Amino acid sequence: MIEFIAQNMAPIMFASLVLFLLIGYPVAFSLAANGLLFFFIGVLVSPYSGGSINLAWPLLHALPDNFYGSRVMSNDTLLAIPFFTFMGIVLERSGMAEDLLDTIGQLFGPIRGGLAYAVIFVGALLAATTGVVAASVIAMGLISLPIMLRYGYDRRLASGVIAASGTLAQIIPPSLVLIVLADQLGRSVGDMYAGALIPGIVLTSLYMLYILIMTIVRPNSMPALPLEARTLGHGVVSLLVALLAAVAISYAAYRYLAPTHGDNADILGASIGVAVIYIVAIADQRLKINMMSRLAQQVVIVLIPPLALIFLVLGTIFLGIATPTEGGAMGAVGALAMAAIKGRLSLDVVKQALASTTRLSSFVLFILIGARVFSLTFYGVNGHIWVEHLLTSLPGGEVGFLIGVNILVFVLAFFLDFFELAFIIVPLLAPAADKLGIDLIWFGVLLGVNMQTSFMHPPFGFALFYLRSVAARVPYLDRLTGKQIAPVTTGQIYWGAVPFVCIQVIMIGLTIAFPQMVMHYKGTAVDSGTIDYTVPEVPGLTPLGTPPAGSGTAPATRAPPPAAPAAPDLSQPPNFGDTAPAKPAAPQPDLSQPPNFN
Repeated sequence: MIEFIAQNMAPIMFASLVLFLLIGYPVAFSLAANGLLFFFIGVLVSPYSGGSINLAWPLLHALPDNFYGSRVMSNDTLLAIPFFTFMGIVLERSGMAEDLLDTIGQLFGPIRGGLAYAVIFVGALLAATTGVVAASVIAMGLISLPIMLRYGYDRRLASGVIAASGTLAQIIPPSLVLIVLADQLGRSVGDMYAGALIPGIVLTSLYMLYILIMTIVRPNSMPALPLEARTLGHGVVSLLVALLAAVAISYAAYRYLAPTHGDNADILGASIGVAVIYIVAIADQRLKINMMSRLAQQVVIVLIPPLALIFLVLGTIFLGIATPTEGGAMGAVGALAMAAIKGRLSLDVVKQALASTTRLSSFVLFILIGARVFSLTFYGVNGHIWVEHLLTSLPGGEVGFLIGVNILVFVLAFFLDFFELAFIIVPLLAPAADKLGIDLIWFGVLLGVNMQTSFMHPPFGFALFYLRSVAARVPYLDRLTGKQIAPVTTGQIYWGAVPFVCIQVIMIGLTIAFPQMVMHYKGTAVDSGTIDYTVPEVPGLTPLGTPPAGSGTAPATRAPPPAAPAAPDLSQPPNFGDTAPAKPAAPQPDLSQPPNFN
């Protein structure tokens, strides 16, 4: 019995961790307690393991180094988490989500399903600025859900759109889960952000495609806004003219700056065009010139600040100007500036943001410390080898491995959130993926899309809990129409999430089928066969085989090089011009006699 336990310590340890988590014990303490318990057991039974357990009491001395070394306390990559969390909470408190939803809702309002499109569009913008699911779902649930119910939207569809749009913060940079995945996989956060950008845009487009299909199949489930609700009036033509003017100004600025600024001229030109149209819109609104329609004014004034913040954070990271940690710090400062400009920056807002940031950062830190204790023991019992053999032996090779891993993560996402999955499961999967030759950035983005479903799984999805906390539980009177509005039931929230979970699963399949969506982060591969090269003209080196002076570029089909000169005879003294004396022939030894050493 002892031999069986000793030789199967890894699967027993993993099953024990799952049991701890199912009981409901806190994840961080489950990891640490499980690791210490099996360390003690492993040391005792190691003589019976046949060499499969490599644990000894002195190994515990490695824990302080794991805690204070580069993996936890001194990890610069994880420092980006509190910065982006602080930025997101300040922006949520500043009312940016409310302004965006109101303005974009007015812009899309005249078309059927317009409010749903607006929620998805704003959800993507909030994901690219806040990166926090809770802030996005709660803000959109408080602001847009009552409006959608007021104008007759289907409750299940409205709930699903809000919850799914909020979870875009998990895959669109600057996502917190991408930071953690990059750290656990040992890859660059900037590469992870670049790889996740296109899948995030594609997933947003799939959500909008689903809304378009529903407006055709069930048109009454998503009516357009009535005329009396369009308070900003018409003005789409004015908005298009403003956009064309911004493009023209940007192009003119680019042509002017190109000779002096080179590759940066396009970015500088676009910045100038956007800044000019923003200043014109503010001046037109304040001075009441009425050169632009009210709708165009509001869209420009509301959209440009968050877009500028996105460029400040992601643009500087993608251009290589700032690291993700530095980009997060700039984003936090930018969020404070935006809140101050709107007059919504107060000491209470800063206190709330700091308190929420501290709670989330402590949560992540404790899970990471527990994961380090667990991994110390798990690696000591060769658990990583057990997992690697288990996964690499799946049928189907690389594709079979990816399908099996994604099914595993999808099932575990019913019970664990994305931080727990990233710290527990990813370190076990990464070595097997690396051994199969799978690009770890692609693997990380794929897991990020999959972990997004952990927020949408009924009945444990956190996004559903967030929406349930702000959705009406009892009938209420609408403040504008005075009509009684029926509440949103928990069942309606759950059923509304199911189609969007299916869309996320489809996105996982698309990411596996079309890896170039992610692999573009490497840039364009260079074909060595297309490289043209020039050999410089160096006088005096012709005897060594270089082309003679004036030959210029080497031909495409090169002649074989001349034969190398004979090696000099180093057994003789150097000769500086005289004819070299003939070397006497060496006498042949007489091998018929024994050797003579005298």
